[in-house]
Amino acid sequence: MTTLLNQTISKRRDKLSIMAEILEIAKSGTLKTQIMYKANLSFAQLNEYLKFMLKTKLLDKFYANGKEIYGSTKKGKDFLNRHSELTQLLKDPENSKNSVKIPPANLLK
Repeated sequence: MTTLLNQTISKRRDKLSIMAEILEIAKSGTLKTQIMYKANLSFAQLNEYLKFMLKTKLLDKFYANGKEIYGSTKKGKDFLNRHSELTQLLKDPENSKNSVKIPPANLLK
């Protein structure tokens, strides 16, 4: 069961992970197309994420040399740090007392 769970997790990204990836890409400021290609998102998906992230002030949009530049805000960088901590906590159960443990397969029946 653990193998199946790991395969499922690795094949599909959740919304928070996609947002974290966008914030990582935009840390030092970048173009919309660069975010789209590096985060492997469609144009429609990207627009939805950017709209939400601008509204919640995780991203900021500004203009440089006539181009729209997107950059992570202080709040966005805080989100990114917390997301990283939670991801690490869930990935590495042996090194943390308070981590989430996946039960053995026989308990899931």
